[in-house]
Amino acid sequence: MIEKILNTINSPKELRLLKQEALPQLAKELRAFIINIVATKEGHLGASLGVVELTIALHYVFNTPNDSIIWDVGHQAYGHKILTGRKNNFHTNRQLGGISGFPKRDESIYDAFGVGHASTSISAALGMALASKLKGDTEKQHVAIIGDASIAGGMAFEGLNHAGVTDANLLVVLNDNAIGIDPSVGALKMYLTNVKKGTQKRNNIIKALNFDYSGPIDGHDMEGLISELKRLKKIKGPKFLHIITTKGKGLKQAEADQVKYHAPGKFDSLTGDIIPKTACMLPKYQDVFGHTILELAKTNAHIVGITPAMPTGSSLKFMMDAMPDRAFDVGIAEQHAVTLAAGMATQGLIPFCNIYSTFLQRAYDQIIHDVALQNLPVIFCLDRAGLVGEDGATHHGVFDLSYLRCIPHLIIFAPRNEIELRNIMYTAQLGLNQPIAIRYPRGRGVTIDWRQSFSKIEIGKGVTLKKGNTLAVLSIGTMAQYVSEAVLNLNVSHYDMRFVKPLDETLLHDIFKTHKTIITVEDNSIIGGFGSAILEFAAKHNYRNTIKTLGIPDVFIEHGSVDELQKDIGLDVEGLEKFFGLFL
Repeated sequence: MIEKILNTINSPKELRLLKQEALPQLAKELRAFIINIVATKEGHLGASLGVVELTIALHYVFNTPNDSIIWDVGHQAYGHKILTGRKNNFHTNRQLGGISGFPKRDESIYDAFGVGHASTSISAALGMALASKLKGDTEKQHVAIIGDASIAGGMAFEGLNHAGVTDANLLVVLNDNAIGIDPSVGALKMYLTNVKKGTQKRNNIIKALNFDYSGPIDGHDMEGLISELKRLKKIKGPKFLHIITTKGKGLKQAEADQVKYHAPGKFDSLTGDIIPKTACMLPKYQDVFGHTILELAKTNAHIVGITPAMPTGSSLKFMMDAMPDRAFDVGIAEQHAVTLAAGMATQGLIPFCNIYSTFLQRAYDQIIHDVALQNLPVIFCLDRAGLVGEDGATHHGVFDLSYLRCIPHLIIFAPRNEIELRNIMYTAQLGLNQPIAIRYPRGRGVTIDWRQSFSKIEIGKGVTLKKGNTLAVLSIGTMAQYVSEAVLNLNVSHYDMRFVKPLDETLLHDIFKTHKTIITVEDNSIIGGFGSAILEFAAKHNYRNTIKTLGIPDVFIEHGSVDELQKDIGLDVEGLEKFFGLFL
């Protein structure tokens, strides 16, 4: 039996020793390796399958790790990881204690830049290229690989704009497959489509930015790729290579349904069929949002929905399908999404701006300057708040309470279940005269019969879930379910505060006067979060109760299942019960 070529590759050094005619076979083996592992271990599939030839060609032509390869987002970097010394532990990908699902500088010298969010590669690669020039290294190469969805992000344009007036040794490779997680949108996407069809002059945008443009070429033609990369390697200054690829290449189902196979879960590696998960009647929070905004929009003509490139993940897709003129996918452009919502609000519309917690960080100035400062009633729906699991540190939504709580005018609400989410959405569209942020987690809720009649929530009012004696536990959001289970057999009071801002001060005064010890529980950073708000309240009113805060510690939490991560930091039921017991 002939030994597989991939078995002989432990680093790009071995790869570069191969004859070029052996590379298509290596590509076939690399695809099969990715498919077989992801089929059982799960992860991001389609993006990595689409760039197998590009990945091999880059490491074959460029002298990595001395030459820098920077992947945008990193969904597509599995092949890169396998070829750069992580083949034997690739099966630990995204698992607790295993390798990260994204490029990470402290994981490998071949990961030139840590990524997880979109549109960063060009700026980072340009920074490296300018640094090399300042250090007198004129031979070092710097390559940014960016998708057609990510290049539409504003930061990518900022990087292109700057690079075009430098003589930096930078190559931007546009991996054009017409899809990100969902299909790409916008005028730039239309332009690229017309370039591929031959109805648009190929290089007018890129040439205008002073880049040496080449393409579009077939991104699955190994010989053509290598030839063009070798040519571009000799050209000084900013260069731009436009390649056309198919996301999911090599797995029929992944090519046919690129949205589903972006991260398909477990599937049969031979047939490609997705293995159904055990049926669960409990809804996903994102679907509760998606169905509820559509329900509300049918009776309130002023409601509009906005998402930056996540219509499926946020479930705004339901409204986009039913009311395409009132639901907007603006592409990977969080800053634009927020200010677009602000503009709509000035005209009497009621914008629900749905952005994942970790991505809203990218639009911080717009929240302050364009929304809160003008006190515009934008409704922010922060999906994926708290720990999100296997995507790890780049995707955990554990900072939003801290970075939002200091902003004047902004209401902050965290529902403990699906019914509360529906009711706060209903309340917000009734006519709030200020902005509100509603945060909720990834995954499923706790209520089967969640489609209940709406009821209005009084702003700034918490609720009592359990009465005890000297110890009071104050929770926020869906952490309530873990606390409720932990205090089931304890003589402890439990309050769901619901609002981080404004706090229910009437309830808090009563709590502080009737309990010796107060413990706060949140799935946000302890620093600056809900617990900090309670400490500030106590200081303001000269309370001397014992106050303990539980939440995300002052470290970046790595990847693993949510249950594993919560247990690791003591936010699971067992950890909470043990901690509460210390004060009884």
